[in-house]
Amino acid sequence: MSNHLSSLLAEWVKAKHDTEWVLGTVYKTEGSAYRKAGAMMMINGHGQQFGLLSGGCLEADIIRNARKVMRTRRAMTLSYDATDEDDLSFQLGIGCGGKVYIMLQPLSRENDLGLTSVYEALQARTSGTYHQKIGDTLAYFKQGENDHSPKTILKDDWLITPIIAEPHLLVIGGGIDARPVVTIAKELGWRVSLVDPRAANARADYFAKADAILRKLDTSLTHYIKDQKVDAAVLMSHSVNLDAQGLTCLQGTSLKHIALLGPRHRYDQVMERAGITDFDLPCPVCGPAGLDIGGQLPESIALSILAEAHAVLHEKVTPQTIRLAAE
Repeated sequence: MSNHLSSLLAEWVKAKHDTEWVLGTVYKTEGSAYRKAGAMMMINGHGQQFGLLSGGCLEADIIRNARKVMRTRRAMTLSYDATDEDDLSFQLGIGCGGKVYIMLQPLSRENDLGLTSVYEALQARTSGTYHQKIGDTLAYFKQGENDHSPKTILKDDWLITPIIAEPHLLVIGGGIDARPVVTIAKELGWRVSLVDPRAANARADYFAKADAILRKLDTSLTHYIKDQKVDAAVLMSHSVNLDAQGLTCLQGTSLKHIALLGPRHRYDQVMERAGITDFDLPCPVCGPAGLDIGGQLPESIALSILAEAHAVLHEKVTPQTIRLAAE
């Protein structure tokens, strides 16, 4: 299961009335820490955990304290100091060298901490901010664009966390080498749509994890990209004609990243066949697709493609920078 918030909340929604639940949140860190402020996990009355607040070292103690929260129905704050030899995190030899502050909040039928609204927003792929009162059971979701910062902030005893849906990737081409792309993207918690008009490709039994398999490279795909709020597209059909058709479908969308598999001269062929330029698309096309990590096998090539997409979508690099490096 993915550690993305939408996956955690999906587990809670399925069984929120079957047992007790506690929301765990990192609300502050000092020094090095595995997870940062805004990281969340869900814990239920069966002792199951969904998500991580550390590298897995502190979870047993967090779950133990979550049981206390279930009994008292009161919020609790915890701190783990890896610099203090008397602290649990130091004794466990975590080695991060920082301090982590965690809040545990009980959920109930009367107070779901606004998580239903958060879940619905993530399903609709709309953004907003989640507000939690430190040490209390007060929490709510505010829909709309983030009005403070793309990062989580702590202000006047309120933790304000941006709520953003997981990336939605469109893979154009359903051959053998697309399988690890879909598999790894789903492991990352991404939503993945696959399109290939060829009957022998993109077979459901080979792409069981794909959220949707489409068959048309026409204006219906353009509408799908807009309606489903697709963030990135990778063209890897191994057909100049199909990749060119795919590129034309990406016009008029708001994609943040487009990657084209194959050498640079093939990129020129596809663009010429499509009869378009980068100026006709929402962002420059990155071709060859993927960061140069020396990959040759389908799995390592998939890793390079997704690493590049991840970097662009998280604004660690721009498509323009990638293009310059490839030229």
